[in-house]
Amino acid sequence: MTEAELRGQLVELSASLFARGFSVGSAGNISARLPDGYLMTPTNSSLGRLDAARLSKLDDNFTHLAGDKPSKEVFMHRAFYRARPDAGAVVHLHSTMATAVACLEDVDPANPIPPLTPYFVMRIGRSMPVVPYYRPGDAAMEPAIHAAAKGARAILLANHGPVVSGANLRDAVHAAEELEEAAKLYLLLRGQATRTLTALQVEDLLRTFG
Repeated sequence: MTEAELRGQLVELSASLFARGFSVGSAGNISARLPDGYLMTPTNSSLGRLDAARLSKLDDNFTHLAGDKPSKEVFMHRAFYRARPDAGAVVHLHSTMATAVACLEDVDPANPIPPLTPYFVMRIGRSMPVVPYYRPGDAAMEPAIHAAAKGARAILLANHGPVVSGANLRDAVHAAEELEEAAKLYLLLRGQATRTLTALQVEDLLRTFG
């Protein structure tokens, strides 16, 4: 995919997320890896109203090269890319259900959403830790995100929202969407006698779909 095509895809998928309520106002930010750097949504931009020509372009060291100034949470994306060389894109949203789970006190911080469906396991993986609360935009959270991302494709930022990676931009967006649905199911089923996938079923999914 050329850079121009990736710019168009980022604008298209961001607008789709915004239209369906996965982000509001100027919340959330998205990035995608290029052969020579990264594309990222600009600071204070709405995912529903991006301009492909004004997307931020960063070099391999995340130095701003062109376009509008990048998101103030560029460190969040840097932490994921450096922890996960396989990541081709990173999506950070404030989607309602996943953020609601990130606000719950009585969840397992190592894995707050149980494996309720195979699709959640296929998209998110074996675990999704909760990173302790930091003020939005606080670069001090970068080491904590980096450490969590080494063993997980996605994390929840406590009282803030999800950060999800994928092999490419479309995969990362699909994973963020699946996470939101899994969070919705989990919240609907809280307090109910629930059948989760067994450890053997989870391992089978990971072996088959990676």
